[in-house]
Amino acid sequence: MPAIHLGDEAPNFTADTTEGTIDFHEWKGDSWAVLFSHPADFTPVCTTELGRTAGLKAEFDKRGVKVIALSVDPVEDHHGWAPDIAEVTGNALNFPIIADPDKKVSHLYDMIHPGEGDTSTVRSVFVISPDNKVKLTLTYPKSVGRNFDEILRVVDALQLTERMPVATPADWTSGEKLIVSPAMSTDDAKSRFGKVEEIKPYLRWIEQPAG
Repeated sequence: MPAIHLGDEAPNFTADTTEGTIDFHEWKGDSWAVLFSHPADFTPVCTTELGRTAGLKAEFDKRGVKVIALSVDPVEDHHGWAPDIAEVTGNALNFPIIADPDKKVSHLYDMIHPGEGDTSTVRSVFVISPDNKVKLTLTYPKSVGRNFDEILRVVDALQLTERMPVATPADWTSGEKLIVSPAMSTDDAKSRFGKVEEIKPYLRWIEQPAG
C-alpha cells in the first residue's frame, strides 16, 4: 500500500473489536479520532500505554475525540489482557481495541515495518479530523512508549489551527501565544484579533483568543 500522507482521507475498514464489529468511518462519525497501533498484547510497554489512554478518557472526551487501538492479536487475547491493564495501571479499558490477525488494517495503514524484525505493528498514531482527513501521523519504535500528553497537545493545536488562521510555535501548549498565519495581513490580523506583536514581518504574535 502507498504511504498515507497528511491531508489524505483515512482509509475505511470493517473489523472486529472488543466492542463488536465496526465500520471505522461509521464508528467515528463526525468526531475527531486517534487511531493507534501497539505491537502485541500481554507486553509491558503496551500495557502502560493502553492504561494511560484509558485514564485520559475525560481529556479526549472534552476535545470531542474518539480513541481506538489496534494490534494483530485476536479479539479473545484483547479481552484476556484487559484485566491486566486495569490491575497494573488502575484504569479499566474504556475504548475499543481492533483485532487484526489477518493484518488487513495494519497493511492498509502501513503499520508493519519490515526493518523492525517481525510482523507485528510499530507504534503508529493517526489523528483524523471530522471530515476523515489524516491531520497528523507519529511513528515510534516498539521499544519506546508514546507521550500521550504530546498527543493531547497536538490535538489542541490541530483543532485551534483548523478554526482560525494561526500557527503554534515550538513547545506551545493551550493558552500560550499564537503566531498569525503568513497568509494573513497584519491589518487583517489586528481587525480580527486585536493586539498584534510584530517581531519580524513574518513573525507576529497574538494572545490565544478565548473560546
